[in-house]
Amino acid sequence: MPDDIPPSARAKPASAPALPVRAPLVTEPLGLWRSLKAARSNLLSIIPDIATRQPMLTGRTGLRWHMVMDPGAIRQMLLEKVDDYPKSKATKNILRPAIGDSLFIAEGAHWRWQRRAAAPVFTHRNIANLAPVMADAADRAGDRIQSASGRAVDLMDEMVKTTFDVISEVTFSGDGSFDSGAVHNAIDAYIAEAGKISLLDMLGVPDWVPRPSRLRTGHAMKDMKQVADDAIEARRIRGAKDTPDLLDLLLAGEDPETRKRMNTAELRDNLLTFIVAGHETTALTLAWALYLCAFDQDVQTKARAEIAKICGDTPITGDHVPQLTYIRQIVDETLRLYPPAGIISRTAQRHDTLCAREIRPGDTVMIPIYALGRHHQLWDNPDAFDPDRFVDRKTIDRYAYLPFGDGPRICIGASFAIQEAVIILASLLRRFHFAPIPGRAPKPVMILTLRPEGGVWLQAKEISQMP
Repeated sequence: MPDDIPPSARAKPASAPALPVRAPLVTEPLGLWRSLKAARSNLLSIIPDIATRQPMLTGRTGLRWHMVMDPGAIRQMLLEKVDDYPKSKATKNILRPAIGDSLFIAEGAHWRWQRRAAAPVFTHRNIANLAPVMADAADRAGDRIQSASGRAVDLMDEMVKTTFDVISEVTFSGDGSFDSGAVHNAIDAYIAEAGKISLLDMLGVPDWVPRPSRLRTGHAMKDMKQVADDAIEARRIRGAKDTPDLLDLLLAGEDPETRKRMNTAELRDNLLTFIVAGHETTALTLAWALYLCAFDQDVQTKARAEIAKICGDTPITGDHVPQLTYIRQIVDETLRLYPPAGIISRTAQRHDTLCAREIRPGDTVMIPIYALGRHHQLWDNPDAFDPDRFVDRKTIDRYAYLPFGDGPRICIGASFAIQEAVIILASLLRRFHFAPIPGRAPKPVMILTLRPEGGVWLQAKEISQMP
């Protein structure tokens, strides 16, 4: 890592009076049993604090593991030798019962043809066409917040509802053929139980040994998948709508190289992935962003001024998104401080060297995105909230900031998520002034995603009613 602080890392002076909430990182070795206990309640709590100051760490807790925070080594993993670092066995074991071999966990040729078939769904034109759906969902959220009449509001809960409105509409056009809410609840229940790290995973016990927590949710997963399969077959018979939704586009998609199309199981697994990942990650980003705007009133004021200048009193549209540069900076800074995927994990397939350290086949190699975004050699005053870090993104090392991953496996829905976050955040900041509630600060906790435990409770006052 560089000894000098890059220009992109310049932030507010270190004398800033307060910092937003952060997860307490480990300051002493935990050992196997304490590591397991910590990982099951909050994965962030197994990250050593020294990971925010060192390029790489190596240890053993049953399995041999490494944490990599050096941008050059991360580039090697995610771009230059991507096939040598597939997603970890533990990640696949947790997610495969819920989402099969979808884009998120498939590897090699099976991943490549699915990615080529799905790529046209997420073109700039298709995503821009979804802006009105996002704006309408934001308006409905604003109406719900307004009905609270100045009471404390859990913005985490509101943002989950809002982004779920969006993904339901763009996936199935709200035609009622698919109970997407039940599907999400089933997957959420599965993750809450089966997503917790098992001692068997940490010890490296073979995959064929059953994990009891995952077996307990098997029947619910089977029923949920059957519901999804029935909805897909019904759409095949009925045909596409005049304005195609996500399911229509996936049904029509094919790999341009092999002309292969997704069968029902492949469509279902990818749809379930998009439904859950496509709304929870954005909901988390928005909830944390609103917490940060309430934390720093100057940022909130500056954001509102930009919205007034760019949008005036007109509805916020997709055309406004590229112009709302400060709103985008808030989103980017939120993703730096509270990345939805706080840790990503890979299993090395071949001998390699990272940061002059030996990597052996079978080693678990983690990129702690949470620590990377708070690294003292990459960011000045790294725990501070300062959207101005992102005034010029070209000054930021591409592999120091990875909310959507990078390389061939960069999140296919990244531009969808950014557009949605900018539209909804701008819509809410234009209507409301948000203020923190003493004693109700959220706690960053990660099982599979980095959630604000206890919700994000804020006071929301209508701008039109303020003096």
